[in-house]
Amino acid sequence: MSNVLVDLSNQFAELVKSAGQSVVRVEGRRRIPASGIVWSADGLIITASHVVARDEGIRVGLADGNSLDAALVGRDPSTDLAVLRVDATLAPLAEANKQGVAVGNLVLALARPGRSVQAAWGIISALGDNWRTGGGGIIDRYVQTDLVMYPGFSGGPLVGADGSLLGLNTSALARGVSVAAPTMTLARVADTLLAHGRIRRGYLGVSTQRVHLPETLRGTVGQKRGLLVVSVEPDSPAEKGGLTLGDTIVAVAGIAVQNHDDLLAALSGDKIGTAVPLTILRGGQVQTQEVVVGERP
Repeated sequence: MSNVLVDLSNQFAELVKSAGQSVVRVEGRRRIPASGIVWSADGLIITASHVVARDEGIRVGLADGNSLDAALVGRDPSTDLAVLRVDATLAPLAEANKQGVAVGNLVLALARPGRSVQAAWGIISALGDNWRTGGGGIIDRYVQTDLVMYPGFSGGPLVGADGSLLGLNTSALARGVSVAAPTMTLARVADTLLAHGRIRRGYLGVSTQRVHLPETLRGTVGQKRGLLVVSVEPDSPAEKGGLTLGDTIVAVAGIAVQNHDDLLAALSGDKIGTAVPLTILRGGQVQTQEVVVGERP
């Protein structure tokens, strides 16, 4: 039995050493540096958005000890992801097959807040479908672990027992829970940031408050709550589309909205510039109001 444990221990150490070559230090804030993942051989690095507090003066420390200037390609706070670029040829991690990931699998969190790689190990404690963050971003799969997120671990990789990349660890997406943004989310956000420099978000120009709908209307609209419009910005898409103070939004393009996160998710970038039907309650009556969605500054 002791030989089995020794072999397992040595294998973990080798895995950390090998995968650690693709983990970098990210110096983008005043306090302790964080970590990043080599995403492509041509110098792309993905890290957590919340650890890159500035747009310039970012430095990246490589596994070989070299430190390079990094350019911010773009960031998406709603998924807590940012993409950096350095002038270097790097070695990315191989992506894991998501079909082979299961609750109970052993995983490692790697980080490089200093010069050397650091590691913590645990298991995948929960898996689920896609979920929406508090900022309205979509994470393609819920991946929860029992790992302890030590200082500087945000932005580092979650790797499987074979050393393949499962996702990016972050402490900012769910309070008190260790979650990782899976590789499919990393790829989607990285591609968009490379193309546009940011994630495009739709915009109405309203402030809303969640309210309970009258009993007489719940059956009609098929939900218990909606969003009461408490203010409308002058010359905004909402004002131009005829929304007024006191309207209650219950659906956007047929998708029910019962809280502000629902509204943010419904105003995706592909709707910018298009006329979208909003189902509203006005004067106790269900109405449809078309609004041309603007782009959030």
